[in-house]
Amino acid sequence: MLAFRAGTTVTTLMARDKTEAKKKGVLALGAWGGSAVLMSVGAPFIVSGAAVGGAAYLTYKWFMYRAKRGMRF
Repeated sequence: MLAFRAGTTVTTLMARDKTEAKKKGVLALGAWGGSAVLMSVGAPFIVSGAAVGGAAYLTYKWFMYRAKRGMRF
């Protein structure tokens, strides 16, 4: 016998993937914004370089997530 819970929502796999891709994209965009702020205030090169590297990694992860699932850009 199946028991149904009240208040639970069923989402499709595509909708869940789109939501996850949006979260990853916002996180990558925030990382790029943070690294831009670090560069504009004159942070040392090693710190701003590490921030840019982290932002590039997050952007790569976002891109690959969308590409593997066949999402358009």
